[in-house]
Amino acid sequence: MAFNGKWETESQDGYEEFCKLIGIPDDVISKGRDFKLVTEVIQNGDDFTWIQYYPNNHVVTNKFIVGKESDMETVGGKKFKGIVSMEGGKLAISFPKYHHTSEISSGKLVETSTATCASGPVVFVRTSKKI
Repeated sequence: MAFNGKWETESQDGYEEFCKLIGIPDDVISKGRDFKLVTEVIQNGDDFTWIQYYPNNHVVTNKFIVGKESDMETVGGKKFKGIVSMEGGKLAISFPKYHHTSEISSGKLVETSTATCASGPVVFVRTSKKI
């Protein structure tokens, strides 16, 4: 149940380059650059509800069971089916344009998203503290 709780963004590395690569509009990137995203996770064993609160009251909620296909939504609103796996304590899923992992490290929620372009991988890491 390590993921349970509310988490607030503490730092972001690679944010702008990653967002541009996956097609987030410049005005949305600008609003999110210094925004303290809040992520709420409700974990009951392998059953998760993952809620992210973005600027302009935009909320994305994904409910999933580890290892089972689930209906998911990207930050851009694209709906897709995906399977979240647990790999060495990390949650992992492939979104349509990137691969995403989430883990608890040193008491922080660390989310790593990796997209690939012609020049190689672009990595975005968001670290959040528990609130």
